[in-house]
Amino acid sequence: MMKNIVLSAAAVFAMSSFAIAGGDIAPIEEPVVEVPEVVAPVDNGFYLGLAYGYLNATADINVGPATIESAIDDSYGEIMLQAGYKFNSYVAVEGRYWFGVSDGSWLNPNGSSSSKFPGLGLAASDLSFDAWGIYVKPMYPVAENFNVYALLGYGSIDSTIDGDDNWEDSTSADGFSWGIGAEYAFNENVSVFVDYTCIYNDTTDEVIINGTSVDVDLDADVIDFGVTYKF
Repeated sequence: MMKNIVLSAAAVFAMSSFAIAGGDIAPIEEPVVEVPEVVAPVDNGFYLGLAYGYLNATADINVGPATIESAIDDSYGEIMLQAGYKFNSYVAVEGRYWFGVSDGSWLNPNGSSSSKFPGLGLAASDLSFDAWGIYVKPMYPVAENFNVYALLGYGSIDSTIDGDDNWEDSTSADGFSWGIGAEYAFNENVSVFVDYTCIYNDTTDEVIINGTSVDVDLDADVIDFGVTYKF
């Protein structure tokens, strides 16, 4: 009898201890690992650029049935100022202005002007250019810091002919303009670029050269090497 009482008491004590201990046991929860959200930087903003390059101009002059081929065929040192806004990594809008830092020559390869085109004054003249353009600029990132791009827009070029016999004439031409280029970024702000732009390639009608109306087939393009700073 005593043995049964001891066993019963032991059982009750064990059950009580288990119940008390069980009340202190908290369920095991796996730790929650918070993964920080990576937000890619927004690649947009205004930018300015400065470049140096060479503008090449070629022109054929048509007077009635006769033509002076390559009356202009020369390269001119020029500086290009650039301003634009980048919407994202794939598209921007951009304006450019070129101005010459050297003059070329307007030469008549078919002989003196007096022998074929009297009064045009093409035999010995100084020629200077300036131009501007506004473009949509689609871009494609080839690598993290390197991208290629195109320029599609509208361009205008102005030329001034300064003849040896104290006459001067100015001519302008405008139309579709395009270009291609590549850019390498050293950091988020500074990059370098090289590109080719066809400013104008068409026929300019009824240009007045030294008082004479002529047609000019003009082709003007430029290669630039420059640096850009994005704000």
